[in-house]
Amino acid sequence: MIPYGRQEVTDEDIKSVIDVLKSDYLTQGPQVPIFEDKVKKFCNVKYAIASNSATSSLHAACFALGVSKNDIVWTSANTFAASSNCAIYCGAHVDFLDIDPRTYNICSSKLESKLKSAKSEGKLPKVVIPVHLTGQSCDMKEIYKLSKEYNFKIIEDASHAIGGKYLDNFIGSCEYSDITVFSFHPVKIITSGEGGIATTNSKEISDKLSIFRTHGITRDENLIENESEGPWYYEQIDIGYNYRMTDIHAALANSQMKRLSKIVKRRHEIANIYNKELENLPINLPWQDSKTYSSFHLYVIRLKLNEIDISHKEFFTKMRNAEILVNLHYIPVYFHPYYRKLGFKKGYCVEAEKYYSDAVSIPMFPSLKDEDQMKVIKTIKSII
Repeated sequence: MIPYGRQEVTDEDIKSVIDVLKSDYLTQGPQVPIFEDKVKKFCNVKYAIASNSATSSLHAACFALGVSKNDIVWTSANTFAASSNCAIYCGAHVDFLDIDPRTYNICSSKLESKLKSAKSEGKLPKVVIPVHLTGQSCDMKEIYKLSKEYNFKIIEDASHAIGGKYLDNFIGSCEYSDITVFSFHPVKIITSGEGGIATTNSKEISDKLSIFRTHGITRDENLIENESEGPWYYEQIDIGYNYRMTDIHAALANSQMKRLSKIVKRRHEIANIYNKELENLPINLPWQDSKTYSSFHLYVIRLKLNEIDISHKEFFTKMRNAEILVNLHYIPVYFHPYYRKLGFKKGYCVEAEKYYSDAVSIPMFPSLKDEDQMKVIKTIKSII
């Protein structure tokens, strides 16, 4: 079987984890702050706060920006449900934005149009969550300009995108956002097993993120309300959760961070081979905005169904029968029964639905062997 994505764990990664298992700390030890420091330096950002998942970091990000009951949060229709669930956890109402047909990210012009309508109705969002699908950044400069005009905050859902760039800066610098969130799930660019991190340039936001991931508890004498009663003293100053990353997970992430640039480079090599070998087929290949440098978490093709003799589902079935585990990222969030019950209906985001009807994620991971990639290519050619 050739999966669409796969983690790469080296002997050095394993040794890093074993060293922690033999140490005095399995959690709340030195590895997590080391990892946070590595991400800060890589992204050229002031603060990085690790957690046990990107979903936790997204939830914490909404909390840190004050998202609460009856607030409105917008995100892409073409994403995993965590991008919108995080706002619902805080009691907010969620709405969805349609995508650009080339990048599959939030369309800036559609965002502007929706903001104009929302302003006239008194329903502007408190937060917008752009999603960098496949590892390619949204047009953050344009979204940032709109945030200043319409007074909303920005959380970049960069779960796919560590190692990618926008306008020559690494994603995560928060130049055009309040918070950026990365994922370290096994199929992402690098992995900690499970894990996430939020970056920001605001100390206030950083403090809120840190407190939220630790039950709302702090030992910081600048934040506690009463005078410290001793070195054991701490206070719960807000509601929070146990969203901490362990040292075991951070050790794996620290080891993988050493290879991040090499991993992204290898993904580009694989993408270039696909681009060359598949260019003359009746499919649309990933379009790359000149302002961005994708981390290529995913390589998505779109079938030109009006030019081929099989359906989307038939293509999937034939690929999987050939032991190539293609996938689809994603079902429009509002298609899910939970969101349908909130009143969303098919036809709400036309481009996202078109994407869903013909998109296929084909194998993309650094350890993909040349012969396996050629099998993928030959199988696609034989089917269509």
